[in-house]
Formats: sequence, C-alpha cells, structure tokens
Amino acid sequence: MFGNYLIGLREGLEASLVVCILVAYLVKTENRGALRPVWLGIGIACTISLAFGALLTFGTQELTFEAQELLGGSLSIISVGLVTWMVFWMKKTARHLKGELEGKLDAALAMGTGALVATAFLAVGREGLETALFVWASVRASGEGSSAPLIGVLLGIATAIFLGWLFYRGALKINLAKFFKWTGGMLVIVAAGVLAYGVHDLQEAGFLDGLHDKAFDISSAIPPDSWYGVLLKGVFNFQPDPTAYQLAVWSLYLVVVLALFLLPARPKAAPAPKEPTPARG
Repeated sequence: MFGNYLIGLREGLEASLVVCILVAYLVKTENRGALRPVWLGIGIACTISLAFGALLTFGTQELTFEAQELLGGSLSIISVGLVTWMVFWMKKTARHLKGELEGKLDAALAMGTGALVATAFLAVGREGLETALFVWASVRASGEGSSAPLIGVLLGIATAIFLGWLFYRGALKINLAKFFKWTGGMLVIVAAGVLAYGVHDLQEAGFLDGLHDKAFDISSAIPPDSWYGVLLKGVFNFQPDPTAYQLAVWSLYLVVVLALFLLPARPKAAPAPKEPTPARG
C-alpha cells in the first residue's frame, strides 16, 4: 500500500503543480476566460486515464494464463522504463518547471482554445496514463487481492491535490528539487521490485527460462503471510524466493539507476569569453 501511496503522491503532485502553475498564470495575466479550455483538457485526460486503467484491469481477464503473464510482464517492464525516465526528467527540470510551463502557455494562448486544451491534456494525461500503468503493474507485483493498493494510490492523489491547492494559495513553499530527489529515490526502489516481478511474469509465460532456478529461499525466515512479510511485499515488492534472473535484474537496475540518480548534477560550464574583434585599419 505504501508503494502505491508514493506513486499516487509523486505522480499526482507533478500533475497538481502543473495545473496550479497554469491556473495561477492565467489568473495573474487576467486570462480567466481561458480557464474553461484548461479544465476541459484536464477532464479529458482524467477520463482517458481511468478508462486505460479499467481496460488493463478488466480487459486481460479473458486471456489465457500464459497470455496474461506475458502481457503483465511486458507492461511491467514498460511502466518501469517510463517511471525511470520521469524520475530523471523531474530531477533535471524541477527547478525550472514554472518558467518552462509559462513559456509553453504563452504560445498556447497565442494559438487559441485548441492549444490550451492540448496543453492541459498533455500535462495531466502523461501523468495519469503513467500512474495507471505503474499502479496496475505494482498491484500485480504485490499480489494483494484486497482494495488496499487502490486505497493507497487514492490517498496519495488526494494528498497531492491538497498540497497543490496549498501551493496555489501561497500557503506552502515546496523545495521541488529536494522533494523529487527523495521521492524519486524511493520510487526507484519500488520500480526495482516491479521490474523483478515483470521478469517473473515472463518466466511463467515461458518467454524466459529459469523459473525453477531459485537464487535463494528464505520463506521459512520471512513467511509471505507474516505481518513483516506482507509489509516488505507491500513496500518493496519483496519476494523471499526469487529466481536467479529476478535477483540479477533487480540488483543491476537498483545499483545502476540509483547510483546515476544520486550522482550530483554537473554545474553548467561558463560560456567562453568572446575574442575581441581586431580593429580594421
């Protein structure tokens, strides 16, 4: 549940901040008439995201077991790739998010209503589709048959909307660089577990070998049905008996991606001084 709350909080806050910046900019520049197209784009994005999540949930139930595992494993790997890209993108652009969005909004205002709808739709829709896919993959990985994962992500989104509202009202000052650094690091750990489970799905589908080649089995020390086993599963997608492929993929992803993510950003090089133009005789 914690992993899904984190996903809802992070992705929801990204979308909330984008919406707050768009709305605040339009209000500040006395373009309140442009708010309706923005809300229309947001509504379309939310509807498509919900429909995509429902399609993933109910559209795969009629498939064979092998087809379900193959589709689930493939989408899990795709979702991890998207989340990884977003984590690094937000690390790079968090400090300049406001200026970048205002520049795009200026161009959209000049182009008319359709461009405003598209700007809001793309800003929110990307986060919504990514959230739906990653939450679906995370729920599959957690193996929870309860409503806890859905409650977790809804609480995360609700928290993000509330923080976004405080941000808009000026009651909250968010250090975006630090926030996305800490939540990004935790999300990398969650994504590593989802990736490992995606590999397990592909093994069960017969796409990869080594399903019965266990790296270790500590089920007796950490029973999956114990409270701490459930906690580890829910937070980190921990599996007490991973295959060798799963352990290798999990370790490689976690070490490489976390190291790159925590690597301090290089300072921008100062522009080289211009050489003086020789005087013409």
